[in-house]
This record gives sequence, structure tokens and C-alpha cells, in this order.
Amino acid sequence: MKISDLRIALVTGNYNMVRDGPTQALGRLVRFMLDEGAQVRIFAPTIDNPQVEQPGEIVPLPSFAIPGRSEYRIPLGLFGEAKENFEDFRPNIVHVASPDRASRQAAKWARGHGVPVLASVHTRFETYPQYYHLGFMQGAVEAWLRALYRKCDALVAPSDGMVDVLREQRMHRDIGIWSRGVNRDIFNSGVRDPALRHGIGIEDDEVAIGFLGRVVMEKGLPEFAETMKELQRRKVPHKVLVLGDGPAREWFSEQVPEARFAGYQTGDDLGRWVACMDMFFNPSITETFGNVTLEAMACGVPVVAARATGATTLVKDGVTGVLVTPGDTAGFADALQRYIEQPELRQEHGAAGEARSRLFDWDRINREMADTYLRLVMARQR
Repeated sequence: MKISDLRIALVTGNYNMVRDGPTQALGRLVRFMLDEGAQVRIFAPTIDNPQVEQPGEIVPLPSFAIPGRSEYRIPLGLFGEAKENFEDFRPNIVHVASPDRASRQAAKWARGHGVPVLASVHTRFETYPQYYHLGFMQGAVEAWLRALYRKCDALVAPSDGMVDVLREQRMHRDIGIWSRGVNRDIFNSGVRDPALRHGIGIEDDEVAIGFLGRVVMEKGLPEFAETMKELQRRKVPHKVLVLGDGPAREWFSEQVPEARFAGYQTGDDLGRWVACMDMFFNPSITETFGNVTLEAMACGVPVVAARATGATTLVKDGVTGVLVTPGDTAGFADALQRYIEQPELRQEHGAAGEARSRLFDWDRINREMADTYLRLVMARQR
């Protein structure tokens, strides 16, 4: 069997609405499969003005906006015209990328028709409740995820650390790696542009601590803000460069008054802005990989991150950055202070990170995903 024999139905809650790590990975995968001759059809919610131009035929799923987070929509399910389109497509593999009702219905259809199901895990949903004072729900969310994942033939996760977490949670036995790559034409140290920094009030002799991503609580904003306050208490001079936007922006600007917001950026502009950071700070524990961490590394920016899934795969502690116990704001501040006070160390670790980023090649990564599809299809046929 060849890649061109595949008919892949991809069911996801976000394909082009918001630019984030999962949408980038899914778009790259779909483009690779189409270029190799496979047939791919995407079943996802749609909006009038999506943030991302994505390849492939998108079949709209009925959906509703998440209250308070209207940039995202939740599928109501796979039914009506969307279900007819799904069945007419006759997929020989179903890929579910979000644990919602539509994915569960697609998995149920596949099991009833002898079609294998692959689930890709893109974020640690079970960690989200703690950022909204609902930590008691974590066990229930894990059980809800397990109910879907155990109906699948296999899971893929983007890092060794996330595979370990899924095994500890007893989500599945067959769990592989679907890593992530980085576009080095966009992200590299040579695109740093001091004029961008000057335009938002960060001078050449000031050190900029970077944040990159959606400005939402689950990205570690409380830990980020508390760490900045600790640096202030220590009288360590710094600025904060924020790339991104989101519903918590006002809260973040109040908590971190030294922050300078460059807003939502894409493409070449994003690469130039990332390269303007002097260090990247990622205290989040919700990522399964951390595309933003890899993008910072590719730009020659040293990383301070929580010792959590994703970061442990990318960051070599003491070589390309520093890993700190999650939630240890004093430890985060210690690491950032060393980088602020030692520019030679920043340069050394940044260069090592840029070199390491070259290991993450999209074509090799997506060919391995194609091999996973083929393995599952042929196993089911046997």
C-alpha cells in the first residue's frame, strides 16, 4: 500500500480559525499528504475570516462559540450534510485531533465500518481547569479523554514527555511520536531587527524577556506575572516583549506594567519579532510540545521554561536554556536574572538552541506520520 492509496478524514475543532501550534502542524501534514497523492478531507468548524490559510477541502461542522473565548468554536457534532459528506468520502483512516463530540461520532462510525482511528494529542486539556479555579475537575476530564482515546487504534503525541504522561494516565498502549518542525526561512537569528524593538520602546541596552502565544491564563500567565514581580523586587532591570493577543491581555498588562505588546504577528514579521527577544520565558505546563519554544530556539534565543511535557524534549538544561520546576517563580527569576546579567551566556545558549532546532525537519516528521497511517490501515485489513 502507498501513501497515494490513503483516504484520510481529519476531524478537528480548529483547523484554520486561530493560528496556534496544532493548526500549523495539521496544515503541514495535510499539505504533505496531498503532495504525496493521498486524498484528505477536513471536517471542522468554520468562520468567515479565519486567521490561517490552510490546504485541503474543508467540510463545515455546525458549531457554537465558546463563551468568553469566541475565537474558538466547539463542534455540535458530525451530522446532517457533514455526516453524509463523511460517509460518501469513504475514508480508509480517520484522524481525530480534538476530543469533542464530532470526533467521538467519527470514531464510532469508523469502528462500526472496520476503519482504523488515529488520535493526535495537541494539548493537555486536563490541566486547564486549574487556571480557572476548577482544579477538582482534572480527574473527570482525564476520564472523559480516556473514553475517547481507548476507542482509537493508536495515539500520537509530539514529545517523549507527553507519551509518558499518556501512559501514566492509561490512555492507550499504542502511542507514537508525531513531532513538530520549524520553518527556518522565517525563524533564524539573522532576521533580528532592532528597529522593531525601538518602535515599542525597547532600546538596544535593555534586555527583553519574550512571551509568544495566545494571551490566556492557561499559557502560564499567573506564573509569568509573579516572576516579573520577583525580578522587580530584586531590582533587576528588564522589559517584556509580548507577541500575541487574547482575552487576558488587559489583566496581563495590569500585572506586568513593563510589558510592551507587539500584537498578533504571522509569517516573516513573526520571525523578526521573535528574533528581537533576548530570552524566551515559557512557564506553561499545558503544551504537549511547544512550537513557540522551538521557534525561539531557531531564532537563537535562549529559553527558560517549566520542566514539563514538550519543553523537556526541546530544551537541553544548561545548554540551550534552563528548565525549572513548574510554579517555582523564584527559580524562574534566578534563571532569567542570570541571562540578564550575563550576555555571553545568552549568546552561548542561544547559538546552541539554534543549532539544535535544525534537527526538527517537517518532511521527515510528516513522512513518519504517513507510515503510521499505513501501518494502521494495513493492520486492520489483515
